Amino acid sequence: MSADPTATANAFAAERTRLLGIAYRMLGSRADAEDVLQDAWLRWNESESADVRSTQAWLTTIVTRLSIDRLRSAKARREVYIGPWLPEPLADIDAVTPESKAELASELSLAFLSLLERLGPDERAAFVLHDAFDCDYDDIAEVLNKSPAACRQLVHRARERVMAERQRFRVDEQTRQRLLERFIEVANAGDLPAMKALFATDAHLVSDSGGKAVAARRILHGAERIALLFQMIFRRNARGVERRLVRINGELGFATWFRGKLHSVTTIDTDGERIYAYYTVANPDKLSEFLPPG
Repeated sequence: MSADPTATANAFAAERTRLLGIAYRMLGSRADAEDVLQDAWLRWNESESADVRSTQAWLTTIVTRLSIDRLRSAKARREVYIGPWLPEPLADIDAVTPESKAELASELSLAFLSLLERLGPDERAAFVLHDAFDCDYDDIAEVLNKSPAACRQLVHRARERVMAERQRFRVDEQTRQRLLERFIEVANAGDLPAMKALFATDAHLVSDSGGKAVAARRILHGAERIALLFQMIFRRNARGVERRLVRINGELGFATWFRGKLHSVTTIDTDGERIYAYYTVANPDKLSEFLPPG
């Protein structure tokens, strides 16, 4: 027996936040995640949903499998991407945060999502479902068509790979804000020694432009090289650059405008004293969350 259309729509809407969270973590792209949800809705709407024992399990399975398929094709595209690739930054994480628990912003940061890119599709799915959405191994096994033991191994291996490289420090928001404000002050002054002192000796800078904006096309390593980059930016564009604090994937970062046009958004990893990693997204295709409508 077919379900009532209103009940079908309401059942999907009740799960939408959770499903979007899964798809975004799998793909690192809000646009791709929305496409996955659209495909999932079409399948749900055409299904005999009245006969589904668990709406959440059914939809989680469909969204995860669709995300895995899309991730496999996305990886091929990213191999020819111009310069480093970073996830699409979000101005507000509420729409992709599980409702079941209060989640630390660092678990949705650009840095953490970038680490997930190093996992295989099944490995990433198992890790996301277990660690971010509290799915048990039996449920994950149903989603991936694997044994619970195999899924446990996938999660264990993924956790080892991710946790070994994730940010080493967590600082409170006031400390992060103070360091970001100090960075903006130093960048606006073009002070090379002060800029160098802000970065850890082994710091790295990652710029994602996709070849569509002015940005470093290779990862820069070392405080001196990074400081020299910002001194060059100051000398060329000092009067046209404005930086303002914004929230990026739940963490405080800043947006950069050049001559009144949004150029990029940036977030950092820090111990509160030095910047260890600097992530900036300048690809205009990824900045829609930070642009006014119209």
